[in-house]
Order: sequence, then structure tokens, then C-alpha cells
Amino acid sequence: MVEPDAPVLIASAPARLRAAAFVALAAAVVTWDAVAPHVGRVALWPTIAIIATGVLPATLALIFLALPLWSRRWIVAAAVVLAVAAVVTWEADFHLASNFAKLGAYACVGWAFLWLFEELGWVIIVALIIPFVDAISVAAGPTNHIVHHHFQVYSAVAVGFLGPGGGAAFLGPPDIVFYALFLAATVRWQLRPGWTWLGMTGMYSLTLVVANLVDVGGLPALPFLSAGFLLANGDLLWRRLRPAR
Repeated sequence: MVEPDAPVLIASAPARLRAAAFVALAAAVVTWDAVAPHVGRVALWPTIAIIATGVLPATLALIFLALPLWSRRWIVAAAVVLAVAAVVTWEADFHLASNFAKLGAYACVGWAFLWLFEELGWVIIVALIIPFVDAISVAAGPTNHIVHHHFQVYSAVAVGFLGPGGGAAFLGPPDIVFYALFLAATVRWQLRPGWTWLGMTGMYSLTLVVANLVDVGGLPALPFLSAGFLLANGDLLWRRLRPAR
């Protein structure tokens, strides 16, 4: 009789628990997105509260739970398959399936993009640059034009977070791509994945609140994302990059 390898079983237990949590959370999020359009509408701020504190964090937690997959060789192929699935399901008016296919595709692109980064410093440079690029694009660039004049194009590529009655908040492709990239960077360079997820997700929720508070059509989300990443890991980044004495 051959005894099972106990260390292997113990080591795989967290992976099984993480996978079970992913399946349970995915089922809950999909169920909400299917039911939400048929729920009675509520006022603006209760809707914002539901999305900012429930729907958005739960949906983005799927990326956090799937983080162990970031370095798999098949991630590029998965991104292509999911992107094709997103287009096909959108054209077939299966918008719920398309929404989750887009979420998965953008996360895979962010993880694959991280393969190009050889040093942690590159991630920091990106975190410092993208807020300015995003702010310009949203204020007077292509994002502004698409959102205000071709919203149907934006909604086709953006990931939606549904509130009661079908109202939704959206994050564009770069918002999800860099979200996944920064999360994977915390694993690759042993930073703080949990705190980073909390900081970046909280900043995205704050973006939603501020955008409605100041009554604008949309705010650049990447400055908030970078702030969440840097605040969660600032001391570690400083110690890693400062010259050794």
C-alpha cells in the first residue's frame, strides 16, 4: 500500500480552497448580473453604494482569486480565446457572457504584459506615467470622444458592473489590464497582494463616488488605480529600489 504524500496534499489544500472560493464567488456574481436588470430601480446613491461596496469588489475579487494563473504559458492563448468569445457573445446579444469574457480577456492581457517587465522599477515607472496619459485621454483625448459621442462602442468593450434595474458603472479595457498587471506584480516581486487588491479596488469605488458627486460624465480611473498600488506597497518599493548602503 502506498501512502499519499502528505506535504503535497497540504500544499494543494490552499489551491483547492482558492478554486472553490472562485467558483462560489463567480456563481454569486453571475447570478446578480442576471437578476439585477429585473430588480426594481432604486435612487442614484443607493445604486452607487450597491455597486461600489458590493458588485465592483466582488467582480474584481475574481481576478484576485485567479492570480496563481498569471504566469501560466497558456495565458496568451486564453486571452485570444476569451476576446473572441467576448466579440461573438456581444454580437449575439449575450451581453452577460460577453461581460465576463471581456473581464477574463483583459486580465489575461495584463498578466501576459507583465512578462515583458524585467525589473520591479519598470512597474513603478508605469504606475507613475499612466495617470497622466489616462487623464489627458479622458479630458480631451480619444476616451473622451468615444464616451461622449460613441457610447455604444465604449459599452461594447468596457466591463460593466450592474446595479438594480440595469444601471451600470463601467471600467474600460486599460483599467482592467493594469489592475491585473499590478496585482500580478505584487506576487512576482513579493509585495502585498491582499492589501493591493483592497487599495486598488477601494480606489475604483472611490472613483465611482467622486464622478457622481461632481456630476461629470466620467473620471480617469488609472490615477486612482496607481495611487492604490503605490499606497499599499510604498514602503516596500522604497526599500527595494533605494541604493544599498
